[in-house]
Amino acid sequence: MNWKIRPRSFALGMALAACSAFPALAALGGDAASIQQDAVHFKAAVRTTQTQAYAVHEMQTSGGATVREYVSPAGKVFGVAWEGPFLPDLQQLLGTSYERFTTAAKNRHGVRGPLAINESGLVLVSGGHMRAYRGKAYIPEMLPEGVHADAIQ
Repeated sequence: MNWKIRPRSFALGMALAACSAFPALAALGGDAASIQQDAVHFKAAVRTTQTQAYAVHEMQTSGGATVREYVSPAGKVFGVAWEGPFLPDLQQLLGTSYERFTTAAKNRHGVRGPLAINESGLVLVSGGHMRAYRGKAYIPEMLPEGVHADAIQ
């Protein structure tokens, strides 16, 4: 057999292998231990505020957006929120929930107004217009005891 590796296929394979070698980022539903990696991704400084029931890791991105990640005492990201002149990398923020977000966005077919998802395992609201975007997402089952969804802003 004549095995030839095409440069493009090889590069794609190497990129996939490299990506799988890095730990998961602190996306919705994920572990908070890697929030610093999100800060690097967003080119942002992190400011942490602790409440009795959860911690908020707030990042100001270099482009002017604010991203907040809400972390339970168990160290899990139960909610995320964003606002600013552009949408942040939602794939980074939503993690495994990103596919549900894109599916809901594709199924809108001309519907105007904020995108809203209210399902088991994901509640998301995102809207705005150029230079004024805002949204939040959370996993209802992961909300710490005594914390209402309105805390995610």
